[in-house]
Amino acid sequence: MTKRVAIYGRISTDKKAQTVENQLRELNEVAVRLGWTVVAVHTDEGISGAKGRDQRPGFDNLLKGVARKEYDMIAAWSVCRLGRSLQDLVAFLADIQARGIDLYLHQQALDTSTPSGRALYQLMGVFAEFERAMVAARVKAGLQRTREKGTRLGRPPMSDEKIEQIKMALEAGRGIRATARETGASTTSVMRIARSLTVEVDRADPVAA
Repeated sequence: MTKRVAIYGRISTDKKAQTVENQLRELNEVAVRLGWTVVAVHTDEGISGAKGRDQRPGFDNLLKGVARKEYDMIAAWSVCRLGRSLQDLVAFLADIQARGIDLYLHQQALDTSTPSGRALYQLMGVFAEFERAMVAARVKAGLQRTREKGTRLGRPPMSDEKIEQIKMALEAGRGIRATARETGASTTSVMRIARSLTVEVDRADPVAA
């Protein structure tokens, strides 16, 4: 059965030596050679791969076609055309794989419809997991160093004076939001103090001014 293929091309503002047309020409040549049927072409020009889906209309349209299962395969000139993050790429691959869609990357000679391509995809997943673990380890180590230096983590404790101000405002009948505005405290903190009081604090609308 002929594969329905969507081609995606992208250039960044810092890639003056390359054009979307060059990418599309090479991918169309591959499609002819392998007998694919190109059913869609999506492009983003002058847009960085670090941008999100909402800032890449071509990529957004590609993903909409993925959701509608309009393609059997997606073809891109290089992995960096899809995005700059390995983690984002693996998430993208997992999404299209869940819908039975394969990926072809011309420069990396990756075709997930082949056994070797699937193996490479799994290896990429391992590296992405390793990257996440390394980030988590660095964050944990940083927090530990902060604790060892005696630096307090999180917000500083609220002063007794401010707590009394909040209580007085609540007992005077002020609402949660109004009290928060007057005292400079968060609504969460005001609500916590309100629960500790025996007074009624606007039970019908506890966050009304």
